[in-house]
Amino acid sequence: MTGVKAVLRRGPVDIAMRPPGSKSLTNRALICAALADGRSTLIGPLSSDDTEAMVSALRALGVAIAIDGAVWHVEGGRLREADHTLDARMSGTTLRFLTAALAVAEGVNVIDGSDRLRQRPIGELVAALRSLGADVEAEGPWGGAPVRVRGPRLTGGRIEMDGRLSSQPVSAVMLVAPYADEDVELRFVDGQVASATYLQTTKEVMAAFGVAADVARTVTVVAHQRYRPTPYEVEADASAAVYPWTAAAITGGRARVTGISVDSTQADLGVLSVLELMGCSVERGVDGIEIVGPNRLEGIGADMSGCPDGALAVAVAAAFADGPTELTGLGTLSVKETDRLTALRTELEKLGVRVRQGADSLWIEPGRLQGATIATYDDHRMAMAFSLAGLAIDGVEIEDPECVTKTWPGFWEEFDTWT
Repeated sequence: MTGVKAVLRRGPVDIAMRPPGSKSLTNRALICAALADGRSTLIGPLSSDDTEAMVSALRALGVAIAIDGAVWHVEGGRLREADHTLDARMSGTTLRFLTAALAVAEGVNVIDGSDRLRQRPIGELVAALRSLGADVEAEGPWGGAPVRVRGPRLTGGRIEMDGRLSSQPVSAVMLVAPYADEDVELRFVDGQVASATYLQTTKEVMAAFGVAADVARTVTVVAHQRYRPTPYEVEADASAAVYPWTAAAITGGRARVTGISVDSTQADLGVLSVLELMGCSVERGVDGIEIVGPNRLEGIGADMSGCPDGALAVAVAAAFADGPTELTGLGTLSVKETDRLTALRTELEKLGVRVRQGADSLWIEPGRLQGATIATYDDHRMAMAFSLAGLAIDGVEIEDPECVTKTWPGFWEEFDTWT
């Protein structure tokens, strides 16, 4: 991916849109549908690099997936041994969810990915699966991908799991726990799970396919449940909605997003409360969620641990606030597609913002803002977040703009309509 995207400065935006389907929901639903014995129909799933990686891997495991525009038909059942190494590309959800699913697949399977994906942590998941009786080994130089799994073997039982770095390994275990020989009960180191809201999302997708999970201080999934084939409508992506909402916040404009339920459990809806603290007006209705930006944003203190993906857009918004902002709970950002904590500090400083970086925090003080060429580190959220700065500053350019295809292939076409 190469090239530069020049962002044109605009006045207050007036946006009305439905974002693409949720990546988190799409990849969870694909796992459930693949394990269900029969045909499931996914309505409105996300088509992007991350979900294409999952689809390609599942097809190699014997799952027939027919894509008819916005409707995907998935013929699930027993997962077989693939005849080649599965490629998760840069998709963390694909790597983690499939590693767990391979524990109940036939034969020996190997899953690998990009150089950056190989550096992303998977040790907590491997340790948990081994404790539950799976035959799994992380063979990468950093204790990550490639991962080799010999199945079907998943005994189950009660284990303690480290979920402090990411909730994805916990969700991965939850998704395959119904196929264990015994009930699965997960307790957590220090009683903590990062971005725990995602576990509720996993529970809801499992329930849509007929499997119950109990999610509280511990997670319990009763064995010998089976996913049932079903039609499943994928909700619009709250992580994508963060960008038009934050565009309205920065420009003092308006952004109305449809396709997301007011009682949705998607984690990045937590950004709405943060933008409210910064002075935005938020209206949550049954037919859409609308934000109206203030004349001037306020600097705040906010814990972003529940919505870490949305923290990038909020950090950019903080550059336009009347006073400093401190964002905490950002420890997981260092192990994402890039070290987002350091990347945010580096690129905000290019715009003339003063930034102090802590182990899990950023202190952001607006300065005399200026245009800059923003490095994106092959990270879709860096590209989308910093595009928002260009709505209010002349001279902002985004390097490697096509990295957005990881989760939102049509982002730039949509962005250019925001006027």
